[in-house]
Amino acid sequence: MLRVSRLTDYATVVMAFIATHPDHVHSAVQIAEETRLELPTVSKLLKTLGHASLVESFRGVNGGYRLARPATEISLAEIVEALEGPLGMTECSIAEGQCDREAQCGVRGSWQQINNVLDIALRAVSLADMMKPPPPKRRIAMQVIESAPIPAGAATTE
Repeated sequence: MLRVSRLTDYATVVMAFIATHPDHVHSAVQIAEETRLELPTVSKLLKTLGHASLVESFRGVNGGYRLARPATEISLAEIVEALEGPLGMTECSIAEGQCDREAQCGVRGSWQQINNVLDIALRAVSLADMMKPPPPKRRIAMQVIESAPIPAGAATTE
């Protein structure tokens, strides 16, 4: 199963919370309380996101964190890379020379192609996009199936 880590998931939650009030400086405590994440986890994420230039930190009594750029200019790929490192489905799809079998591998090109598609998809989704409500579920297929006549002689579950 392909999956981002729990910390990467939490990083998107933290970033989305900060983006809800982009001009406000949020304390780590406030972010932890509002997102219902543990303060040590939030602090670790903010440090990592700061190193990746995704959030800015401010010291002092009124210090805290805010987005380094507008949410529309921060891609999901940037958040994932900040926590996970370079995007890559396999080691060889990140860079050459990572595998002893590279020269005789018959699937490397396919993995690189898949990696490129994933990279493009994650770069096409902004933090602002992540904050939008999901589209309503479509029930078209079920409605078509439910209203379709049952052919004569077909088995039914009734």
